[in-house]
Amino acid sequence: MATPQGRTPGDRARYAQLLDHAGRATVGLRPAPGAAAPRMWGSGVFIAPGWVLTCAHVLAAGDGRRRETGPDGVVGVAFGGRVAAARPAYDLSRPAPEAAPGAARADLALLRLLDPEPRHPCAWLSDQPATLLEDAYIFRGHDRSGGEAAGEEGDGARGGAAWPGARAERDAPASPVDAFIAVRFGARDARGLQFGSDVRVAPGASGGPLIDCDRGEVVGIVKGRHLQDHVGLAVPVTALRGLGPEHLVAGAEGLGPDPYHALMSLHDRWHWAGQELGRATGPTWFDAQHAIMAGRGRLWGIQERLQALDLLARLPAPRDPLVVEAAVGEALERGERPAAWALRTWRDGHGALYQGSDPYTELRTFVHYLRIVAQLAADEVRDEPGEAAAAVRAQAVRLAEFVQAKAVVLQPQDRRRIGPVRRRPRSVLVEFEPLFYDEGAAELFNWSVSEGYGQGQWLRVDVQESAGGVPFEQAREQVLRQLGGRLLRADGAAGPGARVRLEVAVPEGRWHTAAGQWEVAASARRTARLRPVGPGRAVILRDQGRREQVDPAWWQRWQGLRTAPALQALRVGPREGAGARLGACAESVWRLLETAGEGALPALCHSVADGFGRDAVGVALDTGFPAGLWPARGHGEERDCDAVCEEFHRGVRELLEGSGGVARLPELVRQLRAKAAEAAEEGTHWARDLVLLYDDPEDPIPPLFTDRPQLSPG
Repeated sequence: MATPQGRTPGDRARYAQLLDHAGRATVGLRPAPGAAAPRMWGSGVFIAPGWVLTCAHVLAAGDGRRRETGPDGVVGVAFGGRVAAARPAYDLSRPAPEAAPGAARADLALLRLLDPEPRHPCAWLSDQPATLLEDAYIFRGHDRSGGEAAGEEGDGARGGAAWPGARAERDAPASPVDAFIAVRFGARDARGLQFGSDVRVAPGASGGPLIDCDRGEVVGIVKGRHLQDHVGLAVPVTALRGLGPEHLVAGAEGLGPDPYHALMSLHDRWHWAGQELGRATGPTWFDAQHAIMAGRGRLWGIQERLQALDLLARLPAPRDPLVVEAAVGEALERGERPAAWALRTWRDGHGALYQGSDPYTELRTFVHYLRIVAQLAADEVRDEPGEAAAAVRAQAVRLAEFVQAKAVVLQPQDRRRIGPVRRRPRSVLVEFEPLFYDEGAAELFNWSVSEGYGQGQWLRVDVQESAGGVPFEQAREQVLRQLGGRLLRADGAAGPGARVRLEVAVPEGRWHTAAGQWEVAASARRTARLRPVGPGRAVILRDQGRREQVDPAWWQRWQGLRTAPALQALRVGPREGAGARLGACAESVWRLLETAGEGALPALCHSVADGFGRDAVGVALDTGFPAGLWPARGHGEERDCDAVCEEFHRGVRELLEGSGGVARLPELVRQLRAKAAEAAEEGTHWARDLVLLYDDPEDPIPPLFTDRPQLSPG
């Protein structure tokens, strides 16, 4: 005999393991434990440890009033032959008092078990919106219940079938499969998901799961049957994306400022933990899914999804839902909004990628999306200190490693395309590479421009390379002609109101480069005015000789500066009078720099273009100093220090004493430049051409952009 909707007993047997898990995860809702003659109100389903999802109307009587509950609103959750105490925690059916008229509501509620210890199964909630399907089942309902939902029936009818969670309380329990009824899911509109059935929906079905057996997922929560057109209705589980702190029930213990992210993280991590080696549990929901979906030829299967969602659950929530939509749009290779539903978390973005495409394209899309997420998550905490930020960086690395493992089967052109993920740049690097010819030949340069994303990750966006090179001044003019537009584009990619840092890497002999006074186009207009770059954005100088290899002295000095309770200016200058060279006091300068304390920062008032100043900077770099300060036009060796020098050193001391740490120096120097440029504050003119060497070994400049040997031409 055929089952409802023409299914055969063999079809039902195929889903027996899945429906068994669904039955054990489905609960009955009733008065608090110990209540006399309790009546079942409806159903619910475990979706995370200690958390039950149901319809909000199940917790209300037929006249809309709250059910009779125990002290503090305690209700009973019946499962596995026992009744546990729980309390309503979130109600999505009522918008917050401050919500705008017409704010979205959902007939959903969440209950939290008061005892967090009892073991119970959890259903798998789909990460994607429900589509048209035939292999769908709903829980039949309880044989004892009461109450009705307004405009619907389902909780108030009599008759019905056994409830799987109550099998231990029944004399003649039904099988798990018999506890579910096959339905045909046919549409989705403002009322929710619509389904029909040849069999009347029994009482107590409200709040139970609507299961898409083809995917092995819960896609909705059953509401009941509409009285006018007699279609069954369910709330899509994607409506949970509207969950916010405003839905917290008064007096309840919540999930923090982002309850939806917290809840789904608990859900996804629980399912991944169920597959750990050595666990004493039996078959899991994933095992049932795998039995149904194995052998379909998917390159991105349920095992990849299981691990990916666990890794995403360990990351912080995205700072803005628009970031998720942008990442999905990029992975799908289109810029528009990816779908007509809201995407709030990285999990939601994952669910938006199922496009019914061929297995290879689907794999490529998921790999691309997860690579973007790993980079975005790392970028958010790139410069943050502390254990929490370090943990996020570690989780981002785990996700990136997972992505790399899945990307090995991609075609070479796809690996190349996905490699330079579009991210939020934090800096633009201009690098001048000297070409070394025979002694006495003119000094010539090539140059490049890169966007930086932190931790030594760079994407070159412009390169000027020739066998002969050009003089430094010409190379600088070539850079400046296009630098304004490049900075504006990086600002736009970094986010609203952002001003990325300009970093300039120069070789020895060019440490006096006053990049903060460079003038670049102020807009993208063809006739845009030129404006100094330094007052509007942080500008730092980097040593072109330091690259991906970090020597111990450099690293130790940097760590010392980062952890020092305060920074101190270390005045570096010759002990003799005018005309003194480093050769006359080499040992004293070397000893001064090598024995300096952790918070010391070299400060020179001498010119660093040549002579003593140039040699002293070289010693500072050789002894590991990652930062230093000097004027671009310091005084030469023909004169001794004077009142101008004293003003400079006093200003540097005050700057460092109130800096709050080395990480803030680029912005503080920018502020000084801005004040000096506007003459807004007396005594800041010394900072107009201030140069800040700021060489972060945790973010080394990229390898040389040419593999061409540095040989004499011809």
